[in-house]
Parts: sequence; structure tokens; C-alpha cells
Amino acid sequence: MAKLRVHNFAVSLDGYGAGPTQSLADPLGVGGTTLHTWAYATRFFQKMLGNEGGTTGTDNGFMERGIENVGAWILGRNMFGPVRGPWPDDSWKGWWGDNPPYHTPVFVLTHHPRPSFTMDGGTTFHFVDGIHAALGQAFAAADGKDVRVGGGASTIRQYLTAGLIDQLHFAVAPVMLGSGEPLFAGLDLPKVGYQVVHHVPTDNVTHVVLEKAV
Repeated sequence: MAKLRVHNFAVSLDGYGAGPTQSLADPLGVGGTTLHTWAYATRFFQKMLGNEGGTTGTDNGFMERGIENVGAWILGRNMFGPVRGPWPDDSWKGWWGDNPPYHTPVFVLTHHPRPSFTMDGGTTFHFVDGIHAALGQAFAAADGKDVRVGGGASTIRQYLTAGLIDQLHFAVAPVMLGSGEPLFAGLDLPKVGYQVVHHVPTDNVTHVVLEKAV
């Protein structure tokens, strides 16, 4: 049965998935890049950039498993770009250049309509209002495969609150941000039905996997 999954979402020790003051120049917010040092070092990430080398082992294994059997993605609008409010035009195509890393249909949450468009590598961006509408369209597009929620923290929190995420993997980085985008604020995860099913520390992060009880 197809699942709704979150993978490789980095959080700080104090629970933030991005730093404060996100902007075009600093899309992860102040200090946000420090959450992802472990991922940048992996062979998976370096290969995605077209580079050789990178670390193997546990961190790389989590990165690789994050794309297995994924047929569609859901992103919050902040994950797609810095534009707020109504779209002034269709010029912004995302953070990733002409060939985004998704290679599947991607459903971007927004209250403001915008036509779909296709990029190199098979990524098609669709713009959808509401988490339930996005989820229905994503599962239909995934054609029996899983759907991955890429973030950001607010989007993941909305799906967790609704009890819709089947599996959540997050990587706790050994840094504190003090403020920013909280991942778990206001959530009672055991009450919703989530439990820890796996956790493993590495030299760089601690990987934690939650699943929702059937």
C-alpha cells in the first residue's frame, strides 16, 4: 500500500527545521545550512551535484532510501521559492536550476493559482491549495508508488497534525538555532499515534524514524 513519507529532514537540537529570517540570499535562514552538513558530505548528495566522492555508510544509506519507490512529492511554498502572495509572473521556476532533483510530479502548496510547468529531467510542478487536495493529486500522480513530503517544517507539521504521514525520518544535527521554523511545536505525536521505530547515531547526526500505528 502506498505511503506518505518524510525523509532526511534535518532539525536542530532545539527542534528547528530552518533558521530565522529566510530570504532569497539565505533560503534556509540564518544558520540553517549547518543542519545539513551531514547530507552535503554524502556520496548521494555529491553525485546529485555531478561530483565524485563523498561519504558512504549510514548517512549515505538514509539519503539513498529517501528516493526509493517515490512517485510524487509535496512541497510547501517556501520550499519552492521566496515569492510571497500572488505570483507577480511565472518567471520563478524554483531553487534548483533547469533540472530539479525530483524527476517526478511535484505538488506545491499555495493559495494562489499558477499554471503547471515541466522542467528538464521529468519534474513537473503543480500548484495546489490545501494539504488534502495536494495529497489526493499526488497519490493519483504517483501511480501506486509512495508520496514524499519534502518540507518545510510547517508543511510537515500540518500533515502530522492530521495524522496523514505514515513514516517520518528526521536527522537531529548537533547544533542549536534558537529560533526559526519549529518542526514539532504544538504537536502531541503519541496522541496522534506516532512512535519511534528506529534510531541510530552517526558521527554527524542522530537519525530517528517515526511511524504511525496501524
